[in-house]
Amino acid sequence: MYFGAHLSISKGFTSATKEAISIGAKTFQFFTRNPRGGAAKALDPHDIAKSVELRKEHGFGPLVAHAPYTINLSAPKEDTWSFAKTTLAADIERMTEAQVPYIVVHPGSHVGQGIDQGIEKITQALNEILKPDQAVMVLLEGMAGAGTEVGGRFEELAAIIGGLVFPDKVGVCLDSCHLLGAGYNVKEDFAGVLAEFDRIVGVSRLKAMHLNDSQQPLGSHKDRHALLGQGLIGIDGLSAILKHPVLAEIPINLETPGEIEDYRREIAWMNTVVSS
Repeated sequence: MYFGAHLSISKGFTSATKEAISIGAKTFQFFTRNPRGGAAKALDPHDIAKSVELRKEHGFGPLVAHAPYTINLSAPKEDTWSFAKTTLAADIERMTEAQVPYIVVHPGSHVGQGIDQGIEKITQALNEILKPDQAVMVLLEGMAGAGTEVGGRFEELAAIIGGLVFPDKVGVCLDSCHLLGAGYNVKEDFAGVLAEFDRIVGVSRLKAMHLNDSQQPLGSHKDRHALLGQGLIGIDGLSAILKHPVLAEIPINLETPGEIEDYRREIAWMNTVVSS
C-alpha cells in the first residue's frame, strides 16, 4: 500500500522525496503553490528527474498535488472565478511537467448562490479547463459540508462529474475526517459508506484518500483534523478503513496536525495494521 503525508516541496521534489523515504512513506502530497495564494515557484527539470528516479528505486506509488485554498471554482464573483480557473489550469500544466498524476482541489463554496448554482459553476469551470489529452487528473475532494461548501454529499460530487464533457479527467479524493463531519459514519461502517459512494459516484473514481482522525463528531459539518487514534473516529474505525481492499492500490496521505515524527509513527502504525 502507498502511505504518505503532506510534505513541503519548498526545497524541491528531491528533498521532499528523501524526507518521505526517511519516514517510511511510499507517496506524499504537497501544495502546488502557497496554499493561501501567490505565484508558483519555477520547476527544475533536473530536480524532477532525480525525484522520479528515487521514487522508482523505492517503490513509490503516485504522488498527489493539492491546489491552493484560494481556488473557488464556485465563486459568484467573476474575478474570483476567473482566478480559480486560471490558477488550476496553470497548475495542471505544471504538474504535467512534474510527472504528478493527480491534483486535489476543493470543489468550492457557493457563497449564498445555492447548491445547484454552485454545482453548475464548478462544472462550467472544469469544462473550460479540462482537455481531452491531459495527463493529470483533477480530484474533487469530498468536504465536511461547512457553511456554503459544495461537495459535502456524494450526490453533489456526482452532479459535478455528470455535467462534464471529459468526465474521465476527474476523480475523487475522500477524507476520513471530512466524511465523518459530513454525516457518513466511517467510525462504525466504512464499508457501508464506501458502498454508498460506489452506488452514487462509482468507486472506480476514488483515486486518493486522506487519513485523519476527527476532533468533531458525526454530522458536525466541521473540518478539524486530529492525530490518528486521538479523535472521534478512533483506532478501530481507522483500522477498518485501512483494511478495506478498495484502498489497497491508491495513495493514502496523512494530513494530521503533527510534526514529521508524528508522521513517521503514524505511517509505521498504518503498515502494522495492514500487515496484521
